[in-house]
Amino acid sequence: MDVFEAVTKRRSIHDFKQEPVDSGILKEIFAAAAWAPTHRMIEPWEIEVIQKEAASSFADLIIDSYLRMGYAEGYEEKKKCKLMEGIKQHILSIPHHALIYMEKDKDLRLYEEDYAAVCAFIQNVQLLAWRYGVGVLWTSNPYIYDAGFASSWGIDPKKHKIVAVLQMGYPNKIPEPKNRTPITNKLKFMNNPIK
Repeated sequence: MDVFEAVTKRRSIHDFKQEPVDSGILKEIFAAAAWAPTHRMIEPWEIEVIQKEAASSFADLIIDSYLRMGYAEGYEEKKKCKLMEGIKQHILSIPHHALIYMEKDKDLRLYEEDYAAVCAFIQNVQLLAWRYGVGVLWTSNPYIYDAGFASSWGIDPKKHKIVAVLQMGYPNKIPEPKNRTPITNKLKFMNNPIK
């Protein structure tokens, strides 16, 4: 699979098979993804792959976060329990959750450089995973912004930012491509000086 094909054929996956991806393949994906551009060679990404028994405690902390943030307010107890159980079962149905985080820099420019590098790393993960037939969904759900969730998982929210959680596994279903805006609507070639 060449780069052009990987970029244009990759899809965000929402429906995964139960079959786990071999840890050796995941290591290869993350190792190759680390060739992402990184200012000052900081390589700011940190990765924790949550799977197997760890997924249950991960799901419980997500539910705690949603309840703490009031996402179930207004629901009667029975409906609230059903909603939260549905979220937990969905999380448990995904073979791997790659939690990606980075250290915060107090300098805004350096912080944004590091954030951009982590995002480039994540896109590399998605493209490389596709090469192996592994699907990824790049998520930024509300719990990653919850300091209580980060602390409960063992990440210091004052020192670190959770950038994303990548849901990973073999696709059960690959969605049809969605149309893109013609690049001519977004692209300008500036040939003359600005007056």
